[in-house]
Amino acid sequence: MSRFPVEPNEGRRQVFPNMKSDKVSVPMESGVEKKEEVSLLGIDLSNLSRSTQFIILTVATFFFYLIYGYLQELIFQLKGFKPFGWYLTLVQFACYTLFGLTELQFKQDKSRKIPMQAYWLLAFLTVASMGLSNTSVGYLNYPTQVIFKCCKLIPVLIGGILIQGKKFNSIDMTACLMMSIGLVLFMLADSSVSPNFNQYGVILISLALCSDGAIGNVQEKTLKKYSASNSEMVLYSYGIGFLYILVGLCVSGQIVPAFVFCQDHIVKTYGYAVLFSVSGYLGISVVLTLVKTFGALVAVTVTTCRKAVTIVLSFLFFTKPFTFQYLWSSLVVVLGIYLNLYSKNKESWDQKFNKFLQRWGLRPRELEAENIV
Repeated sequence: MSRFPVEPNEGRRQVFPNMKSDKVSVPMESGVEKKEEVSLLGIDLSNLSRSTQFIILTVATFFFYLIYGYLQELIFQLKGFKPFGWYLTLVQFACYTLFGLTELQFKQDKSRKIPMQAYWLLAFLTVASMGLSNTSVGYLNYPTQVIFKCCKLIPVLIGGILIQGKKFNSIDMTACLMMSIGLVLFMLADSSVSPNFNQYGVILISLALCSDGAIGNVQEKTLKKYSASNSEMVLYSYGIGFLYILVGLCVSGQIVPAFVFCQDHIVKTYGYAVLFSVSGYLGISVVLTLVKTFGALVAVTVTTCRKAVTIVLSFLFFTKPFTFQYLWSSLVVVLGIYLNLYSKNKESWDQKFNKFLQRWGLRPRELEAENIV
């Protein structure tokens, strides 16, 4: 989906597509390598060892996103809240707008660089992505929604071809195919054992993924063209998106029933929604630090494990039927994720693979695309 919960696979680097994932070591004049600056939510971690940094960032990633996922599912467990997924998104957008406004105050350049016409489109795609994703939780098992969100490569790949004219190699295509197969198998398992399975929910989350595929490419082109800051994009995308949702709820007549319902359950609606928003906003900050410090491979591994734990906890905390087809269909999706990651880091991975073979006295060979397919 859009920015939250977002994750290095899931697109969730969508609001920050220009974030560099390569680590840079700056040599000092004395020949001593300068330590890379590592900051987590304003706390300097540069003086800690690499292993300590990794542990802290991993724990923080799990902490914020597990809270995010738990609260998202918990809110929809409240009897009668199912029709109000868009109202939850309205509250979430209000929180993100305030967060973006606060973050922008710490920037030296506060001017807007991207034209408002571009923000109308970006805000619409952001609303579609997050709103449809939130609403789908009321109609699908949460693990099914998580698996769908793992497959952002599918719409991103299609969107990259249609919007930016990108070309993808056979490994990317194979990864996309693996994700599609795993997704279908997981969905079939869910429909066979789950009383909560609803085709409407599948349509909602599929449309959310399509919006994800479009928004990542549009944001990338826009940021490159106008050299705007991430804070600016967050503020205007979510601020205008808030107005979109507000108008939509007023026109549909849903805002009054949603407001009355939430007034009767303030803690379980507004209270959980604010915590839900804060954890998602902080979570993406941690993941971006993880990507910058340790690279995409480590970040994807951590976030994929986090999603696996989220699914396990969902089965533990919220009663739902289980079948082992969930397990192996999820593994097919994970294989697709790592094939896609290999495609983006083929040269460095091949070097490491060859070194591994040499260490064991085996003859190294270059791993070509046809060897994967």
